[in-house]
Amino acid sequence: MKIENKIILSNVFNIGLILLIGFFAMQNLNLILTKLRFVEIADDLNASFLEMRLSEKNYFLYQDESALLDIKEKIDATERSIGQVSADISRAIGETNLDLLKSYLRQYAEVVDEVKTSVGHSVRIDAKLRTRGRGLREFSNTITRLERKGVNDIITRSKNVLFYSFWAILASAVIVSHFISQRILRSLREIQRLAKSISQGNFHKIEGSVPDDEFGTVIAAVNAMSEELGNREDELIQSKKLASLGILTAGVAHELTNPLNNISMIAQNYMEFYDVLNETNRLELMKQISGETERIEEIVKNLLDFSKPKESKLEERNINETVRKSLELMQNTLDISNVEVRTELGEGLAHVYIDDHQIQQVLVNLIVNAVHAMERGGVLKLATRPGEEERTVKVDVIDTGKGIPPEFLPHVFDPFFSTKGVGGTGLGLSVSYGIVKNHGGNIKVDSMVGAGTTFTIELPVYNKSAGLIEGG
Repeated sequence: MKIENKIILSNVFNIGLILLIGFFAMQNLNLILTKLRFVEIADDLNASFLEMRLSEKNYFLYQDESALLDIKEKIDATERSIGQVSADISRAIGETNLDLLKSYLRQYAEVVDEVKTSVGHSVRIDAKLRTRGRGLREFSNTITRLERKGVNDIITRSKNVLFYSFWAILASAVIVSHFISQRILRSLREIQRLAKSISQGNFHKIEGSVPDDEFGTVIAAVNAMSEELGNREDELIQSKKLASLGILTAGVAHELTNPLNNISMIAQNYMEFYDVLNETNRLELMKQISGETERIEEIVKNLLDFSKPKESKLEERNINETVRKSLELMQNTLDISNVEVRTELGEGLAHVYIDDHQIQQVLVNLIVNAVHAMERGGVLKLATRPGEEERTVKVDVIDTGKGIPPEFLPHVFDPFFSTKGVGGTGLGLSVSYGIVKNHGGNIKVDSMVGAGTTFTIELPVYNKSAGLIEGG
């Protein structure tokens, strides 16, 4: 069932329950009003009955015959009043009690007539008059008292019903709302989990039965999207592999073509002018061939380092010591290049778990790039600091060189991409990137043309107690 239908059904149920309670309350209210109307009528009747009894006492005390006429008039008036409101009385006390009331009143009237027509005083008739008057009065009081109690009982019962009905409706609303909200939240959590997984590149599906509601439609759509993204990712990876292979092939061909052409030209010159070349010239040509051969070897070596990184020998290290050693290796180059070195090495940094020589290789490569970027000298700054939540250690290599154009920044770690022209192989930063990634770290670049470049290396700290890399 769809969530919308569930909500509508629960609302209909609650509204129906409220209407039922409202109908019950209205019925009780009408009954209370009916009984209160009778109580008002009964109070008037009791007042009339009381006046009859007072006239009756006057008759017995003073032998006043006019008191009997007065009683008769009040009986007639009372009978007319009962006739006018008999419907209200009947609804309140029932037809049987109404008939009893009329019967008591009629019997009382008959005794009054009997007293009026009797000669002299009869003890029996007088006693009968008293008995009928007292019976009428007591019956009226009893009925009135019972009706007052009935009103109180109805009010109390209605109060209890409304009280428990309120809590029943509230509990029903809470239970239904909780049930629906849990179904919604469960589906939302599944969708959130899948979305997070997709954002991380894991194109899984939501397993289990799919609910037959709006979220079921969403989950089915997200599952389909995840499957499609997975297929697209495979295609994209394959296309990237082919593109990388093309770049790699083109890069290798480009890098090897220059020295090979030079070797070819030197060999041709050597053969063509062999007879006119003296020993010194021949040795110079061979040195040039040797130099170009070494250049080819360096290209191949860098290519092998890029494609098959050496196995890391990880040890617990203080990153500040690694930075210092790297600067010592480059000190002569820095002095010759008129580069001022500044260091800001953080104190109390957590140790890292690294291959010291490989990280030095990365730092040396970044320092060399910085020196090349500052052809007329400049400032090179190396800084170390804790990363986010101290789970990593960061190393910043900052220069004041010419900077890297924005369109080149996304490609600086690509193989064979270089901003140095023929002076670079384009593999140094790619190799450095691979080394840092193999350490479970990350390397980023930020640059502004004319202002300089900042490379940031982030390495996970080493947890001695667990023997694990924190950020890995």
